Amino acid sequence: MSALVSGFSKLSKTEKIDWLIKNHLSTHKDAEHILKQYWNSDEKLQQLHDEFIENTVTNYYLPFGVAPNFVINDKIYTIPMTIEESSVVAAASKAAKFWQSRGGFKTKVLSTTKIGQVHFTYKGQLQALQDFFNSVKPQLISDAKPITTNMEKRGGGILDIKLIDKTTALDHYYQLHATFETLDAMGANFINSCLEQFAKTFIAEAEKHLAQPIDIVMSILSNYVPECLVRAEVSCPVEDLAEKDINPEQFAEKFVQAVNIAEVEPYRAVTHNKGIMNGIDAVVLATGNDFRAVEAGIHAYASKDGQYSSLTHAKIENGIFTFWMEIPLALGTVGGLTSLHPLVKLALDILGKPTAKDLMQIVAVAGLAQNFAALRSLTTTGIQEGHMKMHLMNILNQFEATNVEKKQIVNHFKTHVVTHSAVVEAIEKLRQ
Repeated sequence: MSALVSGFSKLSKTEKIDWLIKNHLSTHKDAEHILKQYWNSDEKLQQLHDEFIENTVTNYYLPFGVAPNFVINDKIYTIPMTIEESSVVAAASKAAKFWQSRGGFKTKVLSTTKIGQVHFTYKGQLQALQDFFNSVKPQLISDAKPITTNMEKRGGGILDIKLIDKTTALDHYYQLHATFETLDAMGANFINSCLEQFAKTFIAEAEKHLAQPIDIVMSILSNYVPECLVRAEVSCPVEDLAEKDINPEQFAEKFVQAVNIAEVEPYRAVTHNKGIMNGIDAVVLATGNDFRAVEAGIHAYASKDGQYSSLTHAKIENGIFTFWMEIPLALGTVGGLTSLHPLVKLALDILGKPTAKDLMQIVAVAGLAQNFAALRSLTTTGIQEGHMKMHLMNILNQFEATNVEKKQIVNHFKTHVVTHSAVVEAIEKLRQ
């Protein structure tokens, strides 16, 4: 039974584990061993990991893989991916190999504007508030100079601040809607610091110049960044899609139809876009960026026209097959984990020390490649054939198969359909 605890954060890591075992894992004889076996023997490295978050008791490992052969704007990349799902890295690699001889991936950063807002209420007249905002706007920017000076030296900073009237949606609700350029930093801390300074100046000056008070509700960046966009695409003559046992015209038409379905059917679009995020999240995580923020922003963008829809699009025009995607991506290659986590540093080195704009393009390509691979399987052999073969090792590990057993069963399923029940049957038969 769970127990309340006071001062837990002040306990040592070992004391935290002792409390956890006593109160939650008393019947689990291997609990302490499992938790401690993932500690890093390098004490300095372990301390670094301990201090990433609060109340750390151990490390949680995810596989770090690479997908080679990506040609992006005529440059060759090997893309690092951190993910636990079978077949994702293999699918990305297969798509990369498919397109490397068909022109590769073409990408372009369309815009890099990021957004933050000061949310507040005001019960006075709109015109009075508008006049006040117009007069105080230069001071909002000048008072934030101690925060923005270094960013401005690098070419970034505050782009604009607008007063937005939201009173038709919520009584007395207004916002300061600010836009920023943060260059190679994701910029969350920079933006939030600016917003909080805006709020301080705004409320202090309002007390002097407005008859009605302003009440600041909160100041926070937005993870919805529809003006921080990147485009990725592939294209080739339809006949170049030809492969063994695949008619290129039929494949192209069926592929486009599959995308069209995801554009109009939300039930399909969610799974369709989840596949895109398999590729995107894996690279975002490997490079130390915030995949929750990326997920939230991209899924919001998928609903921008009033209905959740496909992020990718496809067409056949004048005999040319084109498959593309435009998505919002707010990423960083400096600050945060990028300068702390050794594997993140390594991932960025593998990518050739990219700028934030470079990384936007690489991440978008990973998502597009993943979606191409999934749709190619769905419209030809079916998704399960490839996925289950990749998943086979997970099933064998669940049954603690020996290396000898694994070798025999893998050979067996080279010519048989992989299903969970078929694998179980094969294991049982082998062990008899």
